[in-house]
Amino acid sequence: MRNKHLFIATHAKDYAVSTLCRLLQVARSWFYGYQACEPERQIRAQFKERRDQELLGVIQRAFKVSRGCYGSKRIHAELVAAGEVVSQRRVTKLMKENGISPSKRDPVEPVTTLSNHKKSPSPNLLQQEFDCYTPNTVWLADITYCPTDEGWLYVAAIKDMATREIVGWAMDKHMKADLCCAALKMALGRRGPVVGLIHHSDRGSQYASEEYRKLLRQAGITQSMSRKGQCLDNAPMESFFASLKKELVHQTRFLTREQAKAAIFDYIEVFYNRQRRHSAIGYKTPCQVFEQRAWKRAA
Repeated sequence: MRNKHLFIATHAKDYAVSTLCRLLQVARSWFYGYQACEPERQIRAQFKERRDQELLGVIQRAFKVSRGCYGSKRIHAELVAAGEVVSQRRVTKLMKENGISPSKRDPVEPVTTLSNHKKSPSPNLLQQEFDCYTPNTVWLADITYCPTDEGWLYVAAIKDMATREIVGWAMDKHMKADLCCAALKMALGRRGPVVGLIHHSDRGSQYASEEYRKLLRQAGITQSMSRKGQCLDNAPMESFFASLKKELVHQTRFLTREQAKAAIFDYIEVFYNRQRRHSAIGYKTPCQVFEQRAWKRAA
């Protein structure tokens, strides 16, 4: 409708307004009413432009605080938490118009699941049913890696499904069973006795080792394993590692393993557990959810 008004206003000096309105199939009263409101529309447009500039600054700061990894949904959640009244659609539009988006990279990755062993796998107790409210009910475990100029740095981590918090982790230049054991010991040290908890992982040799299974038995934890070749059986853990790589590992060249260790420690303990908003828990942080829920299970 604005284009029709502009056309009539532009040609009104050469043709009768009634003729132009009839040509464009609009009423003369509409044209004059629209023209009368034009100053108000200009004021609103100027206000919107100023507001967009203010929001853009807030968005850019939130994106920087997120370490350049938040998309529009998490940025919107961050703005709402800060008291801004804005729609997600407007945030998405401003980010798109100003080229604000996480970078993407999909490198080829080596295999970390060594399932070619003779140890019997534990049954799959979860069957991809990951919904969980109470902390210390289900833990997921897996291994990934980080490239450095010195060679691979392997990362073993354990995730609490109720809070999405990484409760245990360990890093080393190898991916033997004691790497995973170190991550499990950290989780047990943080969360204390967890009798009845289900621990789920792939069927790799590290998790099938007697050393690892002994730690689980001593803590009263029931072991569960994914089916062979079914990555979706441990999808939430895969999701964490995808975030770690997209938001940190693929953005940085690490000269040494120690440099990578320091960065991954900071990502897990400072950013992921305490600052990063997680879509699966209502765009809250894992630590916020942990504090909100009763985490000690009944004996």
